[in-house]
Amino acid sequence: MLDEDGDLLLDLNDTGGLNGPRGLYREITNKDTLAEYHYSGLLVTRVITDSASITDIAYSGNKVSQITFNGFLDLDGNGKLDKDSVSYSQLFTYGPNDRLVTVSENRSVFRRPPPVPPATNPGPQTLLRKAKTLYDVKYNASTAKMDSIIMKTGPDVSGTTFAFTNYSRTGYTYLGDNVSKVVRHYGPATGPVTAPVFGRPTTKFAYEFFDYDTEISPFTLLPSVYKISRLLSTEINDRESHILSPNNPKKASVTDLLPPIPSPVIRTTNYNYDPQTYMTRGFGVNYIYKPF
Repeated sequence: MLDEDGDLLLDLNDTGGLNGPRGLYREITNKDTLAEYHYSGLLVTRVITDSASITDIAYSGNKVSQITFNGFLDLDGNGKLDKDSVSYSQLFTYGPNDRLVTVSENRSVFRRPPPVPPATNPGPQTLLRKAKTLYDVKYNASTAKMDSIIMKTGPDVSGTTFAFTNYSRTGYTYLGDNVSKVVRHYGPATGPVTAPVFGRPTTKFAYEFFDYDTEISPFTLLPSVYKISRLLSTEINDRESHILSPNNPKKASVTDLLPPIPSPVIRTTNYNYDPQTYMTRGFGVNYIYKPF
């Protein structure tokens, strides 16, 4: 199996594997290609996902400076891509030790209006809404691991004073270097942009990851900032937070914490690996690699 440049890939039926440096090339299921990664040298510069959605990654040196997305997302969490298209741009700011400290996002959502008789086709994509979002990334002082992400967001309406109207806080717990639990709650925000007031949470979910193996996650080959951006792209993507881990969990759960008796939804898997101990299949997804 070859990539778009004609280079050899790690075939799913090949037991020899790759030796030496490698990159993650594709995430595929039995029916679809979930993601395809394109490189400039050793750096991931473009990711193509469902419905030809495109994520472009720009760098300043070796640090990700900007990510832009144009395409379709599952914003309502029903397992299907929305018909509304999404465009966003994220700018990344770094602090001491080159750690990510803020993500500033501008997002637009577009919708095709229904046909106007006698026309039978929907109209062209029309701007539906815009939003501005700021993410503050916090770290544990003793471990230096990412401790939490605070999100503040609000509608960007021309001719009005911008204000944050909603917030979320995402907290991370670790077992060793692996993410073991993520809790994210959402609520309303009021007050000035410089000092918003967070209200009582109205939504709260927990995502837990169990039974990690000791083998290598394919996501260790992707930039950490891209992985954070991927998690921030929708409200449901926190369920993928194990991509921040160096190893692979065999069990994952999602729990709505607001009901009096929370009931987790649990998924389990068995993994396949190549001889270099990189995971090649899990949770119904195959991972294809390319050599550098």
